[in-house]
Amino acid sequence: MKPQSVQFEPVAAPVSGKARVPGSKSITNRALICAAMARGESVLSGVLESEDTEVMIEAWRTLGLTLHWDKQAEVVRIEGCGGQPPTPHGDLFIANSGTSIRFLTAALAATQGEYRLDGVARMRERPIADLIHGLRDLGADLRSENESNPNCPPVRIHGRGLHGGVAQVAGNVSSQFLSGMMMAAPYARAPIAIQVTGELVSKPYVEMTAAVMQSFGVSVESHPSENSANLHYKINAPMHYRGCEYAIEPDGSAASYFWGAAAITGGRVRVQGLSRGALQGDVGFVDVLEKMGCEAIYGEDFIEVIGKPLRGIDIDMNAISDTVQTLAPIAMFAEGPTRIRGVAHNRHKETDRIGDLAKELRKVGAQVTEHEDGLTIQPGAYHPAVLETYHDHRMAMSFALIGMRTPGITILDPRCTNKTFPRYFEVMGELIGQSPCYR
Repeated sequence: MKPQSVQFEPVAAPVSGKARVPGSKSITNRALICAAMARGESVLSGVLESEDTEVMIEAWRTLGLTLHWDKQAEVVRIEGCGGQPPTPHGDLFIANSGTSIRFLTAALAATQGEYRLDGVARMRERPIADLIHGLRDLGADLRSENESNPNCPPVRIHGRGLHGGVAQVAGNVSSQFLSGMMMAAPYARAPIAIQVTGELVSKPYVEMTAAVMQSFGVSVESHPSENSANLHYKINAPMHYRGCEYAIEPDGSAASYFWGAAAITGGRVRVQGLSRGALQGDVGFVDVLEKMGCEAIYGEDFIEVIGKPLRGIDIDMNAISDTVQTLAPIAMFAEGPTRIRGVAHNRHKETDRIGDLAKELRKVGAQVTEHEDGLTIQPGAYHPAVLETYHDHRMAMSFALIGMRTPGITILDPRCTNKTFPRYFEVMGELIGQSPCYR
């Protein structure tokens, strides 16, 4: 039976040890898009076993591709379709996977066929209009079928391919719109230039996209626009990705919770398989912890954080916004307030990761001021609380850190971590020397 809640007891001593986290969700779904669209077979290793991966793989299977997923070995073998799925039609259920619906929408708009993409109720509240408008600039025929909220899914695609040329896409809501267009661009009939309008949030994820594309044989050029500081990206077309062997890094966002355990308990935790040169911008969370007073050690195949007395900081988290929920519990135990800025787009993720996060931290006794673009967290006296997770994996994982310092923290719907880290509470429990208490 699915557990309704989970608890950890406060740790009796500083947490010390090593951890290895699963493969990156972000890299896994980018690699699956490139491999599926490629010519030839690809072998992906280090593949994350999660709901998001299941959704992406099942979508490509529905479209007729041959995939073999060895979950124990963390390997996917996939025979690419060369840019045209064998089954050129399908009704695809995407659950609440933002990367899947945005990347698949762009990729399928570059093919010939009829497709519909939909998900859970929350997915019908997550924006996709900027991606639709950007793809239309390139000749795509697609629209939202959401009559009550036409900026959101479901999406209906009449695939007629992309003619190429110049497109614009807003950068202030999600970098996934730009990443999706970049990955689809090689299959256009002519080269593509994508101009980003406004601020580009989470820019490291776009750089990650370009790096994954490069591994599959397609280069991306990026330049500042002539009349502004905004960027534009150029991709030659028509081209094809080439099947290859591709190793996926451990997930930097997942690693943040283990570094956070070191920070919040004054301990020492090493995460294996990551380095300062990782593709994922979220390893930059370690820099945030250093600003708060922690020490970091970087190796060729590990990053270690040593917890020290924590001080509050004023920090722009735009580039690593998925780690805001990790920072918030740590800030609760720092000396002085912490102001988190630059993450207004977090309101449009699995849940409102500003408003809902503030609501739950207040239940514990934190003094939280909500801003349009973030939060201010003022440390206080804490007490037991039952915390909602809003079916958001990052809520559940971050709240475990509060329980390491505060008795009686009950986290609801713990299996929502299946989205990116199904065994999170077990792995964290091994590190802190406890078995998670499920009810």
